[in-house]
Amino acid sequence: MTATPGFDAFVRERDALTAWLLQDALPLWWRVDADHKAGGFYEQIGMDGKPIDGVRRVRVPARQIYSFATGRDLGWNGPMEAVEHGLNFLITKCYSPRRFFWSNVTPDGAPIGREFDLYDNAFGLFALAVAFAVRSDRVLLATLADTIRENLIENWAHPLGGFEEAIPPVLPLRANPHMHLLEAALAWIQVDPASEEWNLRADELVELCLAKFLHPKNGCVREFFDGDWNPMPGDEGRIVEPGHQFEWAWLLARWGLMRQRVDALSAAKRLVLLGERFGVDPLRGIAFNEIWDDLSPKDRNARLWPQTERIKGWLTMASLGETEDEIDDAFARVARAASGLRLYFDTPVRGLWRDRMDASGQFVDEPAPASSLYHIVCAIAEMHAVVP
Repeated sequence: MTATPGFDAFVRERDALTAWLLQDALPLWWRVDADHKAGGFYEQIGMDGKPIDGVRRVRVPARQIYSFATGRDLGWNGPMEAVEHGLNFLITKCYSPRRFFWSNVTPDGAPIGREFDLYDNAFGLFALAVAFAVRSDRVLLATLADTIRENLIENWAHPLGGFEEAIPPVLPLRANPHMHLLEAALAWIQVDPASEEWNLRADELVELCLAKFLHPKNGCVREFFDGDWNPMPGDEGRIVEPGHQFEWAWLLARWGLMRQRVDALSAAKRLVLLGERFGVDPLRGIAFNEIWDDLSPKDRNARLWPQTERIKGWLTMASLGETEDEIDDAFARVARAASGLRLYFDTPVRGLWRDRMDASGQFVDEPAPASSLYHIVCAIAEMHAVVP
């Protein structure tokens, strides 16, 4: 691409983020966060660089499988053992005889609390697709993913589309797990394009989003729904997360380009513009947590992950841009989003991050959550995918 101010700023930010990831973050998180004795990963690393354990959420090894596998693709020279370490824990200690992943386990693999969580199973399926792409022995992974998918359809399928949160049904139903199921389906399509079942799942999830999740007037994605996929009554049904506007846009655009669906591409563009206009604080330069469905602010605190999704949202706009000015403006906004993300990396130990910024711009002094590495790696990977 021809050098332009926006594109040049994008390249500088991409390269700064990549250097931090490869030189500081991935080595630290493999060395410190991996439980090299019991398996799996610790939940947090303190600002002193020491691991902090707790209930092992299944989403963490699933996300770390992605992070280390993708990190190797980006140039990290860490061992393939990092991916195998997470996969072994996921399969041997997190998989239930009831054909789904437990939600929370002890280091020994004993389930804790709520047995099933749709969100965690979405990430388990996503991790299996990622591992499938880098392993030679793929039959086990594909068979396991097919088994979990069919179990979800058999026992948790909602009659109006999507899935229940639990059996017996509980409310609210959430858009967020369905977003990550779509991400998992697209990951499986990427490694197995001819898969009829994964293509069908992706199509059904996008149609559910377009029909039910999007606000009929302004097009924002709402979070919480009743048993008929109507917004929950009261304030709960009015909650909108700017980070999810960017994240849904990224996924809808991927599917829309694959299917040549103009409605999905239009919805994706609208979500990015909405998230930027109403969910970004221009003074701090960051995306904040929540707005109402009338697009007024609700929660001006700002977690780390919406910053990564803002990057992906504007990368989507760059890929869909029709003029040089549109594309350069999108790259300039990617650069601003990346600059906002790097604010969270100012920590006593390089390679860690802050997770929460308050409305005044001050960071909460707390450990770095392991689950955030996936968000960071994905944003950086997408920066390289758009412009190698």
